[in-house]
Amino acid sequence: MAQCGRIKSDGARCRNTANGSNGLCFAHDPAKAEARKKSAKRAGHAGGRGRPSVELRRLQRTFEELVERLDKGDVVRADAAVMGQLLNGARACVRDLLAAHEQEQLIERMEAIEAELQTRREMDRNRVA
Repeated sequence: MAQCGRIKSDGARCRNTANGSNGLCFAHDPAKAEARKKSAKRAGHAGGRGRPSVELRRLQRTFEELVERLDKGDVVRADAAVMGQLLNGARACVRDLLAAHEQEQLIERMEAIEAELQTRREMDRNRVA
């Protein structure tokens, strides 16, 4: 594949691979400006994989503290059982939110790939015509 033809502000040539007919990479192709803007916006709002794991660690600590309090006799067994069920519900919510977030990200990525494929098909049709 060809190297991007853009010369950067420091005078060095961009090292990215050119993926368009104009010889530019995704980062420098003016036709991709809107896609770059959307991508940057999503990146700023993405929660990342760290937040759910922090919440899961907090829930684990709470479970462990509950067990210790139960062992010491500070909590009635029936109350501890209900608390455990509620904590399990919270854990399931975190897990489901993470799965939904991952699905949304995959859908967005698939839509971007499909749009790129459609653009390439149209470019190929225009070259043939």
